[in-house]
Amino acid sequence: MTAEYSLAVHALVFLLHKNCIVTSEELAKNICTNPARVRKVMSKLRHGGLVSSSEGMGSGYMAIPQSECITLRQVLETLQEKAVAASWHSGSVDMDCMIASGMSTIMDEIYGKMNEQCDAYLGQITIGDIQNKIFSTNNNGNR
Repeated sequence: MTAEYSLAVHALVFLLHKNCIVTSEELAKNICTNPARVRKVMSKLRHGGLVSSSEGMGSGYMAIPQSECITLRQVLETLQEKAVAASWHSGSVDMDCMIASGMSTIMDEIYGKMNEQCDAYLGQITIGDIQNKIFSTNNNGNR
């Protein structure tokens, strides 16, 4: 997972809670990042049908109907990410050493199984679940 994933989940929960049009600047302020980064991720979410947007005066992003039912797995899929990914593999299939030549295949199998388990887990958690958890454990008035 990348930081884009956390940004996307944060934005979806914020939009669900606000239940109105929110600018990229307002989202960026709440997420503690810059508006350009927010717009990049929100574009992916919009293309994936997880948020809607408006243009012109009063432009911004809005939660879609039933956005509380969006699963964390849907967010991951929309961003075209994997929960666990390796950008580098140790060893080489061309080496004579069985460890060096077999390690990347074994690690890919392990990562594959981890992704299956993560996908199943993330499929059970919704944006609404996260919002409910925040407001059931954080009663300090910052709503």
